[in-house]
Amino acid sequence: MAAAWQDVVRDAAAVREAAAVAVDAALLAGGLMRTGEQPNASDVVNYAPFTLLPSAVPRALFEQAYAVQQDFNLLVDAVSQNKEFLEQTLASTIKVDDFTARLFRIYQQVLEEGLAQTVFLGINRSDYMFDCGLEGAAALRQIEINTIAASFGGLTSRTADVHRLVLNVLGKSEEASQLLPNNPAKGLALGIAKAWELYGSQRAVVMFLVEEVQRNIFDQRCVENELWNRSIRVVRKRFRDVFEQGSLDASRRLYMDGQEVAVVYYREGYVPQVYNEQNWEARLLLERSRAVKCPNIATQLAGTKKVQQELSRPGTLEKLLPGHPEAVARIRATFAGLYSLDEGEEGDRIAATAIADPDRFVLKPQREGGGNNLYGEELREVLEKIKDSPERTSYILMDKIKPQPALNYLLRAHSPLQVSECISELGIFGVYVRQGRELVLNQAAGHLLRTKAIEHADGGVAAGVAVLDTPFLV
Repeated sequence: MAAAWQDVVRDAAAVREAAAVAVDAALLAGGLMRTGEQPNASDVVNYAPFTLLPSAVPRALFEQAYAVQQDFNLLVDAVSQNKEFLEQTLASTIKVDDFTARLFRIYQQVLEEGLAQTVFLGINRSDYMFDCGLEGAAALRQIEINTIAASFGGLTSRTADVHRLVLNVLGKSEEASQLLPNNPAKGLALGIAKAWELYGSQRAVVMFLVEEVQRNIFDQRCVENELWNRSIRVVRKRFRDVFEQGSLDASRRLYMDGQEVAVVYYREGYVPQVYNEQNWEARLLLERSRAVKCPNIATQLAGTKKVQQELSRPGTLEKLLPGHPEAVARIRATFAGLYSLDEGEEGDRIAATAIADPDRFVLKPQREGGGNNLYGEELREVLEKIKDSPERTSYILMDKIKPQPALNYLLRAHSPLQVSECISELGIFGVYVRQGRELVLNQAAGHLLRTKAIEHADGGVAAGVAVLDTPFLV
């Protein structure tokens, strides 16, 4: 934590007053979520959880994360277009991971039929932690890249104003003035609007594909309202609506209830639990269509953990990004150690190392969303069980990152006000649009800082573990 806050953290009266102001400010600013008890009702809401104070982030690492985002956009797009790379990389995974296999079958079917889609939109978020390691100097280390339903671009745009007010209340107006403006929702909407425009039909709508349980609707509404402000019509549909109402015409234009759909923006579809046979059929219909999918299925596959691990192998980036040596160097500088658990000598050796010293590693399945990773004893138990089975190839192993904890207060509805030792994760949103072979838009679109107490190894805001935060650059 920046030294600037040390006096505040221990002042109970000042903290109580600031917390009361902060909660009201968050509600006023629209930093809202629906409640767990009534997740589909907007007449009972509460504030999205957040930190009382902004967290210290090293300025150099923050700038490094922004500087590499366009490179990661290029890389994700290159992977999504490289059939041979995806086939080779995911060959072992699809034998043992049914979810990835089902996605891959749709990917192959759509390619065999021939892509109707000509405009491609990517919205991703690259997540990092600050590794203090043995040397003590913090380094930027990528945790993962989310290529589907990267969330909280809306609500995080509300958080900086709340923290600015809190710092002013605490008599720290100079520090308050240093907090950066941040509005990822605007950048994400810019990408969606560009894709809609290139699709070329003024009457067509943007379809948000949403969950059955929509606690995080206000985050999505931030992006949605930016589109309405540009006079772009938005509809919200679920997989089952697509199954019941969706159709393709002879040129594979997608229609929902008679309305042509230009862009399908997925805020759903990244975990196996949401798919029954009907929803798989709906997904195939969407993928076969001419509509711009964000992401299309190739881009979702590009975000798998197995691809992330393969990208860290020597020479892989150079093959995927020929003629971009500076981009390759910037990307590689962010990689943590990543290891394959494929069958064979190398995988055997890595599995044995992790079983012997589980606290050095994180075990990651091919899943998006927080709460899936395994650590410590749990990691050891799972690896012991699957070490001689092909099932182990559905995981990758990553070096465990060791950030420097700092004191803060995590404000959650109906929770006591208490100080916690916390660690943070920085996400940078990226947006790109490609028409045919030409990249017409490629930019970083804003940032997301999430903070959690150190006793929680894994999990994000939606998983109920991390809270929204604002970087205070030091």
